Amino acid sequence: MRRQTHKSHRTGSTLVKVPSDFALKTMNFVHKTILTVSGGKKGWNAGNMPVLKLTTTGRTSGQPRECMLTSPIQQGETYVVVASRGGDDHHPAWFTNLRANSTVWVATQTEAKHERRARIATSEERDEMWPIIVAKYANYGGYQLKTEREIPLIFLEKV
Repeated sequence: MRRQTHKSHRTGSTLVKVPSDFALKTMNFVHKTILTVSGGKKGWNAGNMPVLKLTTTGRTSGQPRECMLTSPIQQGETYVVVASRGGDDHHPAWFTNLRANSTVWVATQTEAKHERRARIATSEERDEMWPIIVAKYANYGGYQLKTEREIPLIFLEKV
């Protein structure tokens, strides 16, 4: 496993920091702890976005992997999540896991853990949705500026 230390990217004349693996894992742990300690009453909203608990299957371990994600937009019963990883040059592990196995499980404030299918947005879908997301949540636009990779959008569809 590659251990990543604190990393920065240069965008124009501004130096921006990308969260380390440790920072991302710590934030995820704290978020899950808040949900547990509050009995599920707190932690289901962040930055005016609904939060969901995504469970993927580890692409090499085969073990369940949980992470907390925000969903900046929803389309009917489909959640849309952003594989930004804070603007890092590498995709988040949960994204590489669902790319290997699109069967995932989702829990939200109003829905118990249930199976869904993850589908990566097409170029056309992303082109349509990305401006809507960054208009409402500018931080995602900042993340895209930090990296040369195109940040994917993922649909979590009911099965």
